[in-house]
Amino acid sequence: MTDESAGNTGAARDTGAAAGEPRGTGTAAGGARGWRAATEAALYGPGGFYRRPEGPAGHFRTSVHASPLFAAAVARLLCRVDDALGRPDTLDFVDMGAGRGELVTGVLAALPAGVAARTRGYAVELAARPAGLDGRITWLSAPPETVTGLLFANEWLDNVPLDVAEVDARGVARLVLVGADGGELPGEPVTGPAADWLARWWPLPAEEGLRAEIGLPRDLAWAGAVERVAQGLAVAVDYAHSAGARPPFGTLTGFREGRETAPVPDGTCDITAHVALDACAAAAGTTGPGPGTASAGPTDTGTAGAGPADTEPAGTGPADTGPARAGEVAGAARTLPAPRLLTQRDALRALDVTGARPPLALASTDPAAYVRALAGAGEAAELTAPGGLGDFGWLLQPVGIADPLR
Repeated sequence: MTDESAGNTGAARDTGAAAGEPRGTGTAAGGARGWRAATEAALYGPGGFYRRPEGPAGHFRTSVHASPLFAAAVARLLCRVDDALGRPDTLDFVDMGAGRGELVTGVLAALPAGVAARTRGYAVELAARPAGLDGRITWLSAPPETVTGLLFANEWLDNVPLDVAEVDARGVARLVLVGADGGELPGEPVTGPAADWLARWWPLPAEEGLRAEIGLPRDLAWAGAVERVAQGLAVAVDYAHSAGARPPFGTLTGFREGRETAPVPDGTCDITAHVALDACAAAAGTTGPGPGTASAGPTDTGTAGAGPADTEPAGTGPADTGPARAGEVAGAARTLPAPRLLTQRDALRALDVTGARPPLALASTDPAAYVRALAGAGEAAELTAPGGLGDFGWLLQPVGIADPLR
């Protein structure tokens, strides 16, 4: 999660004992370690940033906090999914990286009574359940095993920790190691699956100082979340970049008390990075055979569920969110409908959030209604603004239904 500006930037985590492996917990000489391991400890370890009592809203503002119009739009999307599913007896809404449950609370409140009565709301978050949360909401550290409905990940993937690579003077991409004070030094060359990911999704020219964030853990986390959806829709919303337009020096940054700051992995600030949503989309295109068919063995996501819900090392958390490894699945992989990437501006307009000003005549006939409508138009404009929240990416992955925003 981050501040509302689309220009905000991002996070990481260590590759482990062998450079280039998808995950690990090793450290370098002097206590420095990869950004992936350092970020995981700083955000989700004991006393970590996302375990603090003030919650994410104490440090930054997302679309959820900007306006209740966002939750209302997500509620309308859930209703479209409900219609596409034929209005099942039980409809699931899963809020990934739920913070303090603001989105799922708002969605349940915005649903028509008949739909709300059939809806099971889930908040997936590592922090403890907040006092006074709506009793209808189930609080989990990993997504439910099977989802029929809408899984919604608003600014979740940007906080799935990842490693950073930087090109050295010889043109070699090396892991960037970081100390507790934020100081960096070069590590081993990037190899293995991490190098393969860079070659496909973020090729680095042999120019000293160029950087990239290795998004493989996010691809695996997203594929694992999609795998939980038996039928319905999975949506990821984040500030993003795509192939051909990657930032040359990466996007790693921090946030503290509403302000952007240097990323220091000491637990006092958020650490975040933009998301390669195109890579995530491709990773989820073909997953395991779906919920209920994989064993409960360990995974390679680097998280055990939701980061910022659960980022324990694979195999140690309460549930398995990654694609099952070879030999752990009975049955063939399922092929999903094509995913779609669009801007938040286009997605919200498709859900009737336009920012259009109310007719001036309303000011004469019903001044109070005009003021309310004008305020709503301002909030809608913020949610869809170019250069801000409107430029966020939405990744839609239908499962067994047609794209409900077409």
